[in-house]
Amino acid sequence: MKLNLSRNAFGKLVFVGADGAEHVGVTPVRAFPIAAPDKGLSLVSADGHELAWVDRLDDLPLDTRSLIDEELAIREFTPAITRILDVSTFSTPSTWSVSTDRGDTQMVLKSEDDIRRLAEGQLLIASSSGLQYRIADWRHLDRHSKKLLERFL
Repeated sequence: MKLNLSRNAFGKLVFVGADGAEHVGVTPVRAFPIAAPDKGLSLVSADGHELAWVDRLDDLPLDTRSLIDEELAIREFTPAITRILDVSTFSTPSTWSVSTDRGDTQMVLKSEDDIRRLAEGQLLIASSSGLQYRIADWRHLDRHSKKLLERFL
């Protein structure tokens, strides 16, 4: 699949459609960012209209894929929790000290409902600040982390 996608002098993504119309400031949006990150991506115009659909990112040429990956890295910041070090209390709200793939941090869990179970042991945890954290498979966490997490599941 070939998309006419480039970056302008201001760093914005520019998409030129089949009709020749140029769209500045397009945004790539994954359809299934957690369950199938490499399948289903939409290029959306600055005013929110879908301009193009990509079934599989692997079908794109390397230069186009690189542009999209760069833009997604800016948009999608979802640290992966690798270890739960401590929780302040087993009722909510509680402050969690965690190790992530981006370093150690603390987050506040407002409610147990802010932990979403996904397929195959994956979890998505929303902190009180609105930041999303993910756990690739909670069953593969260390024993201490699992023990703390199971109190909230």
